[in-house]
Amino acid sequence: MTFRQTDGPAVSAAKASISTATAYRFEQDHRPPSAKAEPRGRRRPDPLVSFFDAEVVPMLSAAPELRAVAIFEEMQRRHPDLPDGTRRTLERRIRSWRALHGANQEVIFRQIHEPGRMGLSDFTDMADLAVTIAGVRLDHRLYHFRLAYSGFAHAHVILGGESYVALAEGLQNALWALGGAPHEHRSDSLSAAFRNLDSDAREDLTRRYDALCLHYGMEPTRNNRGVAHENGSIEGPHGHLKKAVEDALLMRGTRDFVDLAGYRLFIDEIVSRKNAHHAKRIAAERIVLQQLPGQRTCAHEETIVTVTSSGGFTLKKVFYTVPSRLIGHRLRVRLYDDRLELFIGATLLMTLARGRAATTGKHAHVVDYRHVIHALRRKPMALLNLVYRDQLFPRDAYRLTFDRLLEQLSDRAACRLMVDLLALAHDRGCEADLAAQLTDDLAAVRLPDIAALRTRFAPDPASLPEVVVHLMPLIAYEALLGTDIGEAA
Repeated sequence: MTFRQTDGPAVSAAKASISTATAYRFEQDHRPPSAKAEPRGRRRPDPLVSFFDAEVVPMLSAAPELRAVAIFEEMQRRHPDLPDGTRRTLERRIRSWRALHGANQEVIFRQIHEPGRMGLSDFTDMADLAVTIAGVRLDHRLYHFRLAYSGFAHAHVILGGESYVALAEGLQNALWALGGAPHEHRSDSLSAAFRNLDSDAREDLTRRYDALCLHYGMEPTRNNRGVAHENGSIEGPHGHLKKAVEDALLMRGTRDFVDLAGYRLFIDEIVSRKNAHHAKRIAAERIVLQQLPGQRTCAHEETIVTVTSSGGFTLKKVFYTVPSRLIGHRLRVRLYDDRLELFIGATLLMTLARGRAATTGKHAHVVDYRHVIHALRRKPMALLNLVYRDQLFPRDAYRLTFDRLLEQLSDRAACRLMVDLLALAHDRGCEADLAAQLTDDLAAVRLPDIAALRTRFAPDPASLPEVVVHLMPLIAYEALLGTDIGEAA
C-alpha cells in the first residue's frame, strides 16, 4: 500500500514481491483471505435438537454436578435410537452450556511468600511404591515438611498413621536439620487425622500441637478440611517427591532394603539432592528464621502399663513380651512412631519395635522368643495352641519347620523338638545359621537332627580363652588397711 501511493498496481506488486494478480485482487477487495471465508454451516442434522433444551438443560439446572456421561446414558435410555457416536457432541454441548449458564467456580488466589514466614507439613502415602525391608512389604507414609519461600524440604519415614507423635517427631527433625523455625506452621486439619477420637481426646491433641508450635515460636494454622489447594505449596511437591523416589528406585534396580535405616538414608539422599537445587534461596531464608530453643520438646506419648502373668503387656491392641522377671511390675512406656521405650522408675530397661493392630481391629503381637524360651522349656506343649505362636518364630524357616514336624511327628514330640531348636538358637547365638540349616533340611525333606545340630553349633574348645586365676594370700590385704589401723586393732 505504501508503494501504491506513487506507483501503479503492477510496479507496486513487483516491489512488494507479490504477484500482479494478487495486487489487482487486492484493489477490488482490501480484506485479507481469512476475513473472506464464510462460516461453515452444519453439515448434518443436529442429533440433540429434539431433547437438549427440553430434557438436558432442566437436568443440569437441577443438579449442576451431574456428569456428562451419566446424562448421556439417561438420554440413551429415554431415546433408544440415539447412537453412541453422539456422546462427544453432547459433552461439548454441556461444556458450552456450563460456560454460559453454569455456577461460579472457586478461584485460587496466588500468594506472595515472604522469607521465613511459612513452613508446611503434610503426610503422603507411599504404599504404591511397593518398597520392601528384607523381603517384607513396608506399609508406610512420608512426613513431608517444606518452606514455602525457598523450597527447603525434609522427609521422614512414618510407619503408622497420621498421628501427633509422627507429626511432632517429623517436624522437630525438620526444624533441627534446617537450623531455625519459621514464624508460621501450616498443616491440614488435625481433626481429619484424629476423626475416630472423642471430643476430649481431639481437644487434648490440639492442645499438644499448639504447645509444640509455641515451643518453637511458630503460629499454628490449619487449612480448611477438604480444601487441598490451601496447602498447595506442599500438596504439589508431594507428587514431585514421590516421582523422584520412584525414579531413584528404578535406577537402583531393586525396591528391597536390608533394614529400615537403609531406606531412611535413601530418602534423605533424595531430599538432600532436591535441596541442593535451592541452596541459595535456602541460605537466604535461614537468615530470617527464628532461633531454635535450647532443646527439643516431647515427641512421644507416655503411659503406664502392668506386666501380666502372660509375660507381657497390651498397649493399643498390641501385646508385647518382656523378660518374665518384670511380671507384676508397672512400667512407664514412651510411645514413638516406630518404637517403645520401657522405663522402670527413671531407668531405661529396653527398646521394643512398635506393632500395630490390624485394620479389622484384631489384636497384634510383638514377641521375642528370648523372653519366653526358659518357660517353654518347662512347658513345651504350650507351643501347640499358643495365641502368638506364628509371631514367636524369629524367621520363616522356624515356622515352616514346626509345620513339618506337626505333619510327621506326634504333637508332643513336635513341640519338644521345636522348643529345643529355639533354645539352641538362643543359647548358642546361632539364629541365622540355624535358620539356614533348617532351610536346607526343608528342601531335602528331612527332619532336623537336634543332636547333630548341638554338636555343630557347640563352641570350639580351641577358641575358648584359658583363664588362670591367681589367689593372693590374705595377709596381702592388710597393706590396704594401713599401719594406723593395724596398730589401733
